[in-house]
Amino acid sequence: MDENIFYGAFGAFFLIIILAITVLIIIAEWKIYEKAGKPGWAVLIPIYNLIVLLEIVGKPLWWIFLFLIPFVNIIFGIWVTNLLSKSFGKDEAFTVGLILLGIIFYPILGFGDAKYVGPAGK
Repeated sequence: MDENIFYGAFGAFFLIIILAITVLIIIAEWKIYEKAGKPGWAVLIPIYNLIVLLEIVGKPLWWIFLFLIPFVNIIFGIWVTNLLSKSFGKDEAFTVGLILLGIIFYPILGFGDAKYVGPAGK
């Protein structure tokens, strides 16, 4: 009986941590969209958030279809992340941070002093 209580408490604690991280990332992305002059609430709507992200990085709408192709979507996801990084005046090292440590780098981009400099930094 005590074992079930322990696992239940551990599961609840883990769920709270995951929810907190999710909320942090959503708020950070909301701020990123607002810095780029787009509506922050767009981050909450599937597909539309990708449309807005493609506008932020300056890529055409038909790129959405590339995200539907297995394995190709990984390459284009990394590419769009790099373009997002450059759109805020950051370099490729920051892109690696966004990909590997997004829990740290997305809040840095959203809450930090990074300014939107235009699609892919133009």
